[in-house]
Amino acid sequence: MDLHARDARRDVRELGELLGRVLEEQVSAEAFDLVESVRTAAIDYRRGEADSREALRSALDDLPTELEGAVARAFTTYFELVNLAEERERVRAVRTGTQEGTLSDGIAETAETLSEEADAETVRRVLDDVLVEPTFTAHPTEARRKTVKAKLRSVAEDLEALDERRLTDRERGRVERDLESEVTGLWQTPQVRRRRPEVTDEALNVQWYLERVLFDVVAEVYDELERELGAAFDEIEVPKLFEFRSWAGSDRDGNPYVTPEVTAETLARQRETVVDLYREQLERLSGVLSQGEDAGVGEAFAERLAADRERLPGVAADAQAEYPGEPYRQKLRLMRERLDRVGDVRPGEYDDPDELLADVDAIAESLRENGAEAVAAAEVDPLRRRVETFGLSLASLDLRDHRENHTAAVAEALAREGIDYAGMDEGERVETLTDAVLQDAPVIAVSDTDDLSDTAARVLTLFDRTADWQAEYGAQAIDTYCISMTDEPSHVLEVLFLADQAGLVDLPDHSGLDVVPLLETESALSGARRIMGTLFENEAYAAAVEARNGVQEIMLGYSDSNKENGFLAANWSLYRNQKRLADICDDHDVTLRLFHGRGGSISRGGGPMNDALLALPNETVTGQVKFTEQGEAIAEKYANPRIAERNLEQMLDAQLRARHDAIREPIEDVPDEWSAAMETAADAARAAYRDLLDTEGFVAYFEQATPITVIEELHLGSRPASRSGERSVEDLRAIPWVFSWTQSRAILPGWYSLAAGLDAYLRSGGDLATLREMYAEWPFFRTTLDNAALALARTDLEVAAEYATLADDDLRGEFFPRIEAEYDRAVELVTDIAERDGLLTREWLEESLERRNPYVDPLNLLQTRLLARDDRSPEAERTLRLTVKGIAGGMKNTG
Repeated sequence: MDLHARDARRDVRELGELLGRVLEEQVSAEAFDLVESVRTAAIDYRRGEADSREALRSALDDLPTELEGAVARAFTTYFELVNLAEERERVRAVRTGTQEGTLSDGIAETAETLSEEADAETVRRVLDDVLVEPTFTAHPTEARRKTVKAKLRSVAEDLEALDERRLTDRERGRVERDLESEVTGLWQTPQVRRRRPEVTDEALNVQWYLERVLFDVVAEVYDELERELGAAFDEIEVPKLFEFRSWAGSDRDGNPYVTPEVTAETLARQRETVVDLYREQLERLSGVLSQGEDAGVGEAFAERLAADRERLPGVAADAQAEYPGEPYRQKLRLMRERLDRVGDVRPGEYDDPDELLADVDAIAESLRENGAEAVAAAEVDPLRRRVETFGLSLASLDLRDHRENHTAAVAEALAREGIDYAGMDEGERVETLTDAVLQDAPVIAVSDTDDLSDTAARVLTLFDRTADWQAEYGAQAIDTYCISMTDEPSHVLEVLFLADQAGLVDLPDHSGLDVVPLLETESALSGARRIMGTLFENEAYAAAVEARNGVQEIMLGYSDSNKENGFLAANWSLYRNQKRLADICDDHDVTLRLFHGRGGSISRGGGPMNDALLALPNETVTGQVKFTEQGEAIAEKYANPRIAERNLEQMLDAQLRARHDAIREPIEDVPDEWSAAMETAADAARAAYRDLLDTEGFVAYFEQATPITVIEELHLGSRPASRSGERSVEDLRAIPWVFSWTQSRAILPGWYSLAAGLDAYLRSGGDLATLREMYAEWPFFRTTLDNAALALARTDLEVAAEYATLADDDLRGEFFPRIEAEYDRAVELVTDIAERDGLLTREWLEESLERRNPYVDPLNLLQTRLLARDDRSPEAERTLRLTVKGIAGGMKNTG
């Protein structure tokens, strides 16, 4: 069966031709001819039909400012359209693979694997253990405006219609006309933001994916899993497996604009949104469930209907008059009324999602009792999965702030009570905080912020308001508090103390917050046993963990660990310390839930999610897993419903299989020889990486040979690019650090010092055969090398050399040869160890890079020309910023 009418080449070709017509109409024939000459010169060089880039350079030299802008605009828009064409090709692959039964890493494969390797009891245990928690952040790595994204979704819908629908000539003509309209409007829409997005904008952006895509597709994933498992096992019930969380509107670390008012607004808007979605679902069901009383409704349903009639007698009378003899419709009318009263002063609302879920379950059970199994499965079960997943909050919010702010707030608040917390050592602080939490009487009044600094007042107000939010929206709406840069046990106890003083904690029976240390520096990771061991042996904290069902969530920071240690050393440190954390939790009979602070780029923990989950140490795979979804990665994974469904299936497949493997083999069998090899390689890699960063002049080279100064001024997100405004690698946030190297095509954070480390191992007596064995049999090592290969494949040192010419001669001579040599050796080692000819194993990715590279080159060369100018006009400055967005689109990655 032919599922599609088009392919990627046709989409790219026709979109390119359409863009060319728009360029000629909207700018000039001269601009069109220029872009064509630039495009042709770039393609000729990449194909080997030209010996140098001289023709490309000549075409870009001495252009008038307006034509520079046209070139930047044309190639930037091209990538936006090509990305949609490739998204469509991904959808084709998913649909075709599903139809033909060839799709790997999906639900069907999950069920097949479990049916071959596990009995029903084990499968039930795996399902009961697993909970996957994607957590959407507002980290500023999305380079496109919301308006531009909306127009691109319209283009995507037109491509879908042309590809999947049987259209008459007239219908096709209308779609093609709409497509031309959208591309014209896209061209006329300013690409560069004129203001920095506000926190509310970021929260609305995250909400869009939850509301418009995930709310629908999550039920489809459950339906597929139930169908596949049902074919393999009898009477397997699938519990809740997904929970979505968000930092947008609640992450205060380094962002002064995330105020309690913003968080309150986010909570209210998300509840209103999900209630509206449920109401729409119930209205639709009312059109379906028209059965009369004669069909029979069952005792449980009758009892819940009677309870609602007693709760809302006036509404019940209206429902009976409107739907005489139709009990389901009467019930649905009463349920809609209860939803309408959520957050209202009128009584009768749903107090929590469990009440709504119980009503939905009663309807499904009743339908099954009267023989309408098909109706229950098709119409009611999807709603049940949505209520189970999204509750009455759409996504639970995580709070986060820097540990320095908590310490300052506690010190000031206690000082008013005559307690010199600031003057205490770590042991004294732990003792003081523990005694304060365990005693019944409060020590401080979090609502009293008089005479406190702005920082302290802000922290205390947040805890005070959190208690109010939990009372209004339910504890599950905002029940996690993450502590950035945790280094000491007291940093965790400070948050527990503040929560206790605000009434969020009442030990030993109740703790309303998961207190989550974020371990992101080498000292914190290596000190994990000291930090967590002290906490687990602390009377107050142990009681708090027990009150949270014995689960301790610990967040790992991939970004700062990489920036501090380099790619290989950071990956090994994270792997080794995850095992250490698992041992510590096991020693204290605590269930570990790891929270992986992953970014979109390889250097920040990116890469294929299912590979990453399967490469985790078995000891850490308790079933529950949480990870961040950031920036442009959110759009790539969740903008299209079919791709979003595929991503959820792959996550679930990986986590179910990983949990099953962990049950069979609780401790991963890693030969000592392999661990020793990694220790040697990681130590040498870290030394080589630090040597580069600590060499005098490196920061200056970084400033001169990348567009960091431009990126810092882009209106990408609401929070500042630097923590303190100082100029140092340590102070710079990880996202701009990676973004800058990606723009210059060096992508140094994704591979630098990998070769230095592996060569150190080989020089110390190691051998290539052992490394090949590690690659073949150890998921961690294979995933690490494959991710490095992705970063190396995206790197283009010939283009990076263009940026190096922007640096002073002595700096370029010092640093670029070192980068170049390390790159060449890394490519050689990765291909030797993996025993393949090229860096990439995925044909589609190789085709994508071949398609993109000739179109990124002009933007890179234009960017270097603009960066070289000391005095840029406002129009040239806008063009420069546009090249940043275009290159980000071409690389499909920012930070």
